[in-house]
Amino acid sequence: HRDLHSFPTRRSSDLACALAVALIVSIAGWADTPMTAAEYAAHPQQMLDAYRHVEAASVSDAAEQLLHEKRYMSHRMQAIFPTKFAGTAVTVLLKPEENHDPNALTGMLQAIDSGGSGSVYVMTVQGGADIAGMGGLMGTAMAARGYAGAVVDGGVRDIPQLKRIQFPVYALGPVPSTSVGHYRFAGANIPIQCDGVTVEPGDIIVADQDGVVDVPKAHAAEILVKAQALDNSEHSMYPFIEKYHSIVEAVQKFGRI
Repeated sequence: HRDLHSFPTRRSSDLACALAVALIVSIAGWADTPMTAAEYAAHPQQMLDAYRHVEAASVSDAAEQLLHEKRYMSHRMQAIFPTKFAGTAVTVLLKPEENHDPNALTGMLQAIDSGGSGSVYVMTVQGGADIAGMGGLMGTAMAARGYAGAVVDGGVRDIPQLKRIQFPVYALGPVPSTSVGHYRFAGANIPIQCDGVTVEPGDIIVADQDGVVDVPKAHAAEILVKAQALDNSEHSMYPFIEKYHSIVEAVQKFGRI
């Protein structure tokens, strides 16, 4: 009697479980389906999220292959701690000028407050390799506003505070100096030259332990799709090389080096 009544219940439970598994598999399959460049262009937030999962080297290669341009910053641009991030550029330019103007750098601070979640602060301190373009106060403000990180063609200071709040910064190196009294704000959200690369506001900045790459916003979707393909081929090569002990065969098979 107990079995007769419990059989439909077990069967219903089994059916519900099977349907749930099928739904999960279906969702997982949908999530793994690569998006096209057109789909990424139509969904900029998904595109930005996807950039957080590709390697800077693949992004650099993709930009070079598609645009025939150097979009990466040099070896001088170093992270204050190992990091990986991607976000949209808020650009700032400082020009050297000795002054006693208390408002000379106000625009630099206002630029920080103009950005928000997912922004990357990209600053050029002209001739300022030994001038700190930012420090702990600015980094704390950026972190509080949800910035993804900062890239400074100049120096950086207050490293202990930046490490304490885990705010990622790429810069030319740590220096104890200040820009106050020596520099003047020269513009925000304008095209700038950052370590030899033209960065426009809204460009996508990709950074990891290999370095920093600027992705022109007009070509961001197509570069992302190409970078994903390069990532996939390279990651497929690692186990192949480990198994067959030959990089020559791997390159012949996958066409990637």
